[in-house]
Amino acid sequence: MNILYTIGDSLYVNLTNKCPCRCIFCIRDEKDEIEKSGSLWLEHEPSIDEIKEAFKNYNLSDYNEVVFCGYGEPLVRLDEVIEISKFIKEKSNVKVRVNTNGLSDLIHKKKTAILLKDNIDSISISLNAPNKEVYTKVTRPKYGEVSFEYMINFAKECKEYISEVAFSVVDEISQEEIEMSKVLANKLGIDLKVRNKN
Repeated sequence: MNILYTIGDSLYVNLTNKCPCRCIFCIRDEKDEIEKSGSLWLEHEPSIDEIKEAFKNYNLSDYNEVVFCGYGEPLVRLDEVIEISKFIKEKSNVKVRVNTNGLSDLIHKKKTAILLKDNIDSISISLNAPNKEVYTKVTRPKYGEVSFEYMINFAKECKEYISEVAFSVVDEISQEEIEMSKVLANKLGIDLKVRNKN
């Protein structure tokens, strides 16, 4: 079971396979691994002890960052993300990032950005679309159209508590929608990265 995997000089943490979205471009619908990660489908959600044990096989000084990102939405396991982040920071000065769909407030039915304060250095939020209509069509969130507004509000709040906040879109949407997404991101004062699907 692959709890940790590496891509370049980043160490990734695969906490869960649960996700409230079914994005039309989701890579896990096509393959079981990313680069040479091995299968990212988990036999079970790893416990805190299992995650800490997995870290014993890696030297954190070898990496530029530790990233919570696997075959699921990491903030489904918000408490575990926070606890493992604290564990990492006790051992190293390595940067800690979360890649998220930004729906944590809907998942946990409370404000969650503030809980990441002092634990997360960087967060990348999947904007995926310039408005709720396209967003709902592309990400197919189980919470419906309200998801887009919650994601935007989560991003705004992250700016208050996390030093680096970025949006991302996948180049599966149209160029016009990408340009509209850039306008929205600029309006919110958040950098936008355009990701290749693969």
